[in-house]
Amino acid sequence: MLKLYGGARSRASIVKWYLEEIAVPYEFVMLDMQAGAHLQPEYLEINPIGKVPAIVDGDLKLSESGAILLYLAQKYGKMPDTLEEQAQIVQWVVFANATLAPGIFTESTRDRETPRLLTPLNQIFEKQPFLMGDEFGVADAAVGSALAYIPMMLKLDLSPYPAVVDYIKRISERPAFKSAIGGI
Repeated sequence: MLKLYGGARSRASIVKWYLEEIAVPYEFVMLDMQAGAHLQPEYLEINPIGKVPAIVDGDLKLSESGAILLYLAQKYGKMPDTLEEQAQIVQWVVFANATLAPGIFTESTRDRETPRLLTPLNQIFEKQPFLMGDEFGVADAAVGSALAYIPMMLKLDLSPYPAVVDYIKRISERPAFKSAIGGI
């Protein structure tokens, strides 16, 4: 059985959310980060960097939430058939971790980056319910989790982005989201 390693209030909840969305059984291994469990030799065998999340799936040991999400989507048949559509999904997952989250959650860049990042997302969600169209997918787990964390963690006025607010509400009401992320 696939094992997902994470800590309290970590990006492991994003992977957990996606695993529950696609109904893949897994064992969640909670590491006591305060006690340094992520720096113990047993865990460093799984992820030499000592960060969470990480998974063990058979002989595969994989870390970085975006890489894990993409692997799960590919393994469990949730990726489209064409390379072009797959590339768009990869683009959104990378965007979530490399651009969106740092832009919004880094205080020094927040004022400048928020309109630059949320305006185009708002335009997308005015046209369609999810990033890739009418169906929830792995790109939504990546981007949606970053967006959903905004009202949970920041006092940021999202009123200029009503379609983003609606999107956050839509994904936050999904049973798998409530189970995995809830109100962190």
